[in-house]
Formats: sequence, C-alpha cells, structure tokens
Amino acid sequence: MKNTSNQANNKQPLGTTAYEKIYRKIVTLEYKPGQSLEEKQLVEQLGIGRTPIREALLRLSTDMIVESHHNKGFIVRPITLQNTRAVFEALNILELGVASIVVRQDLTPFLDLMAESNKAVESAVEKKDVLALVEANHKFHKYFARCSYNEYLMRGLHEVRCEADRLAYLSYGIEIDPVISLRDHHISVIRQHNDIINCLKERDEVSLKNTISEHIQTFQKRVIRYITS
Repeated sequence: MKNTSNQANNKQPLGTTAYEKIYRKIVTLEYKPGQSLEEKQLVEQLGIGRTPIREALLRLSTDMIVESHHNKGFIVRPITLQNTRAVFEALNILELGVASIVVRQDLTPFLDLMAESNKAVESAVEKKDVLALVEANHKFHKYFARCSYNEYLMRGLHEVRCEADRLAYLSYGIEIDPVISLRDHHISVIRQHNDIINCLKERDEVSLKNTISEHIQTFQKRVIRYITS
C-alpha cells in the first residue's frame, strides 16, 4: 500500500499534463495560429477530462499562448509581424535587464544547469529533434533568468519565452536564410550559449550584453525573414 501511495503522490497533476500536451502541439504548429481549441475535441484527442483541459487552457491564456474570446472559447494566438516584433522588443529589454544584475549575484546554482541545457541543445541538434532543441533552449534561458533572483524578471521572461518557443521551432527547423545554413545556425546558437556562460563566470557585464544582443538579433532576423517572405 505504501508503494502505491507514493506512486500516486508522484504522479503529475492532470492539468499540468494537459498543459504540456497542448503547449507542445501549439509550439510545433500542429495546432495552428488562429485555430479554435474546443474543449470537447481536446478531451477526445488527449484522453484527459474536461476540468484539467480547462485548467490548461486558462494557464495557456495567462502565458499568452492562447487567447480567450467571449462566447467563442479559446483560440491559438495568431503569429503576426506586430506580435513578433513585440516579442523581440520584450526579449531585448528583459534579458539585457537580467544581464545588468546577474554579474553581482551568486551564480553557483545555475551555471551547471545552463551548461547541461546547452549539452541537451547539442544532443537535440545531432538527433535532428527540433522540439527537444526548443525545449532545451527554453531551459537554458529559464536558468539564465533565474540568475537574477528577481521574480518579476523571471515571470516576464517566462511569458515572453513561451511565445518565443513557437518562433524558435520555425527558426530551428526550417532553412530560412539563403546565406547561413540551418546547421551553421545551430552551431552559432550553441557557441553563443557557451559565450553567455563564460561571460557569467568572468562577470563580464559588457561582453554578456553584447553576446545576448547578438543572440537575440540572430533569432529575430531569421523569424522576420520567414514571416515576411
């Protein structure tokens, strides 16, 4: 009985499971921008009850991945040029803001986690697993945000990164730039992540900000090129 109880306690809440399943389908564009998400259909597709599905949709709405419309339910947030530019403006402000304070913080708990996440990025690249690459990249930037010890910055970056994950799936999965190959782009991302870690170790604020700016600009150029092509 004790083992059964422990297994039950270790189970992930169904609302969290529903959130993750819907989130991944949105990130991978299986659920397309502007698509209506009807609770009854989600229950049938995911094999999860209506209450956890509702909880997941409300959480996704808070993360600005879906939109709630009065009398129309939930839809996947559209990808527009205006929204995309807003994402990158927010990334610049928030991540450079984090860079301004992290060099004075205790980074010990996070440097190894960032390095592990970047190793996961490398592994995903080698396996050509775009979703795993997006999720490993998300973790890398999550741990970077945690270096700030600032809950407001962490929360803000979480919301922006949720939308950025969908854009990252495009950036990491499609040949967009006629000059820079997808493989070269992946190598560049891994290098920039390592540079960010090294800047943190050396507490070099100027180089850290320059690297983050380069990192975001590379991402932005690829996505904007895709949207406007």
